[in-house]
Amino acid sequence: MILQFGTSRFLQAHVDLFAWQARTSGQDVPPIVIAQVTDDEARSRRLSAFADPSGFSVIVRGVEKGRRIASSIIVRSVVDGISARRDWRKLVALFVSSVTHVVSNTGATGFESIEGEQPPNSVQPPTGFIGMIVQLLYNRWKAGRDGVTFLPCELIRTNGAVLHHRVKALSNQWGYGAAFEEWLDTECRWVDTLVDRIVSEPLNPAGAITEPYALWAVSRQPGLVMPFNHPAIELTDDLEHFERLKLHILNLGHTWLAAQWRRLGEPSAMTVLDAMSTPALADSLTAVYRDEVVPGFIARGAGDAAHDYVETTLERFRNPFLAHRLADIATDHSTKIKTRIGGFVDWVERSGTVLPMPKLQHLLQARSAS
Repeated sequence: MILQFGTSRFLQAHVDLFAWQARTSGQDVPPIVIAQVTDDEARSRRLSAFADPSGFSVIVRGVEKGRRIASSIIVRSVVDGISARRDWRKLVALFVSSVTHVVSNTGATGFESIEGEQPPNSVQPPTGFIGMIVQLLYNRWKAGRDGVTFLPCELIRTNGAVLHHRVKALSNQWGYGAAFEEWLDTECRWVDTLVDRIVSEPLNPAGAITEPYALWAVSRQPGLVMPFNHPAIELTDDLEHFERLKLHILNLGHTWLAAQWRRLGEPSAMTVLDAMSTPALADSLTAVYRDEVVPGFIARGAGDAAHDYVETTLERFRNPFLAHRLADIATDHSTKIKTRIGGFVDWVERSGTVLPMPKLQHLLQARSAS
């Protein structure tokens, strides 16, 4: 069984959809159970939908290699939805007896340990996601079961390694002992992954609208067994390559458009598609890709991959079906400029190549001055 932490529309249109497509292709794919970590009432309403054997819809709309795509897929890979807080005993029993793989998408704060969190009793779950994972694994270890493979989808660099470190730190704090921690190190697999797909809208009570493009880059490691194979899954020895492309082309492009939208005072409801239909915005993005971003990747020996990914990204930005608002992208704008643009400039400079990047430098300087 695959246990999924997180009820987000993203996972429904990514891992859950991939699993169903793999099953319909003839693969023996484990069923998925989705666990809700928080008590968010709106997300709780999805749980009964996940248990519905009729499944939920994922609508794929967009343009891929010049071809317009519009399809609706009924996803039946998910067999149940449970609340970790209300159904803790059920979750523990499932985890100990049946789970082989765990996927998660718990948001930016999901990997944070709760300060002062105490070991739980047999009835009440821990407060945070990390505590839940520690306690579930501890119960499985006490039962003498094999380890579990973790495939986190949180947008955190080396997410598998970070999850491993934080689980061990909390286990140590709770005094669960060296034998348990050795089992965590040797019997469980903590896999770094990168996800790349724009999932623009939820459907109610479950399901999502997404673009055709999808990537799940997974860092190869000895003994790793994936729960299924899929054309969008890329096993790699160089996950950073995919991280750099996404962060410094797709994400950088989004932040660049948001910055120009703010500077020009464009309408608050403007979407990425609207921006790509506005010459001043679209031309500025094309120019920064051509004059600064691709040359930076060339300096790092990845020019061909960057050129191809820029073309794919521009096609994704022109998707006529996705309503991706620049106001949403502009959330936490200063931090995004630092990581997406400042991080790119630093990365290129570390190559030893002197490369003028006046447009990107100007945006960095404007951030510092604000």
